[in-house]
Amino acid sequence: MVTYAFVILAVLAIATALAMILNKNTVNSALFLVLNLLSVAGLYLLLQAQFLAMIQVIVYAGAIMVLFLFVIMLLNLDEEVSLFSKFRAKYIVAFLLGVVVFGQIIYSIGGVTEMLPEISPNMEFIGTVEAVGEVLYTDYLLPFEMTAILLTAAVVGALMIAQYKVKNTDQEI
Repeated sequence: MVTYAFVILAVLAIATALAMILNKNTVNSALFLVLNLLSVAGLYLLLQAQFLAMIQVIVYAGAIMVLFLFVIMLLNLDEEVSLFSKFRAKYIVAFLLGVVVFGQIIYSIGGVTEMLPEISPNMEFIGTVEAVGEVLYTDYLLPFEMTAILLTAAVVGALMIAQYKVKNTDQEI
């Protein structure tokens, strides 16, 4: 069952990546990117990396894609012609060949599912929130703290620059 879920999510990730690149409508491309990020989160779940899957959904598919969509909507791009606006026979042939290849992949995976190796019991805790937190706050504590200090200094610097520009514009008026 896990193998079938992996194949479906992998094919979905590849298909949405191609659709994102080939689509000329920017809003549709952004929505295909959201689907791609969600399928990658599903692949993380299959690897039992729950923390990475949730971060993928919350940060990338959630927050960053909302920003992308706002920028796309604010640019107010004109309607562009769709890639598939003209009906051609080659698209039908390509779709049928894709279905045949996908069927062959599913059939071949069905024959080797008994040959897959078993996962070690130690792998249950890799990728969980507890495992990531333990490594982050023990082995990588110094780089974590340095990154926090660097980001705090960057925010303070940005605020100081913004206040300096506001004070200068007030004095000129």
